[in-house]
Amino acid sequence: MHVSEFLRVSRTVADLDATQRFHADGLGFERGVPFALDDPGWQMLLGLDASVAPRAVRMRLGTQEVEFVAFDPPGRSYPETRAANDSWFQHVAIVIDDIQAAYSRLQAVSATTISRGGPQLLPISTQSVSAYKFRDPDGQPLELLHLPPGVGDARWHLDAAADPRGWDHSAISVRDASRSIAFYTELLGFSVSYTSLNTGIEQERLDGLSGVVVDVVGLAPASAPTPHLELLAYREPSGRMATDAVLANDIASTRQVYRVDDLDGLVERLTSASTTFVSPGTVTLGNGQRAAAIRDPDGHMIVLQG
Repeated sequence: MHVSEFLRVSRTVADLDATQRFHADGLGFERGVPFALDDPGWQMLLGLDASVAPRAVRMRLGTQEVEFVAFDPPGRSYPETRAANDSWFQHVAIVIDDIQAAYSRLQAVSATTISRGGPQLLPISTQSVSAYKFRDPDGQPLELLHLPPGVGDARWHLDAAADPRGWDHSAISVRDASRSIAFYTELLGFSVSYTSLNTGIEQERLDGLSGVVVDVVGLAPASAPTPHLELLAYREPSGRMATDAVLANDIASTRQVYRVDDLDGLVERLTSASTTFVSPGTVTLGNGQRAAAIRDPDGHMIVLQG
């Protein structure tokens, strides 16, 4: 009765063709074949009206994938006023060997910087990783991540692996670290894999913010610890809160998609805990797959697949 594996990140975009060009040319993703999600169960799962028509494409990084979905009619654009500590912020961290070369490639596509001064070498307290945060043409945030030898999952250090190697985690901004840890560990069965309190000029440059004090918490699914979820709880400065729920067809929407080992049991436990559901409980899709969609305490959308 727990989350066993982080299957994919599903992101809302305005244009599938433009999204594929950006991620293939700028980041080395493999292109996919777009397909229509014409099953009414998908609209029900994502809490959308039956008239909303989604089309999707899944792009690969090695053995992993990220899903991109465009909706007709579209929802709201990504907010014009935006920062790395906004309550709706969620990035995907892409593991890269040569971060400077990857940063240079991004200059040729329509990437918007978040980090100041290019890739940042973070302090020893964060295991001396290098990182760079930026946004795609829709405003969705991503991160380049270089992990020194011995840091992170062993798969990121295999000699024969391609560059980029895959995505390591998806990070979400949360208001209260303790509340979010309790939600993901006690209700969904994650385990805490690392914690740190990040401060200093390097973290400020990485986030494009001043006076940063942020709790960083890694949460691993029960059976497959990579990829994983990362919580970013900013003590300072305080981020903006969404005034309305971010709907699945809004460009700011990114869904965490997980495999669970007992969907019915987990849905029952979540219902008993007064969890906010996006779907009307469990939904059976046209292919026979069963799923449910919920929100975490900060409104981030989660899709649970049985």
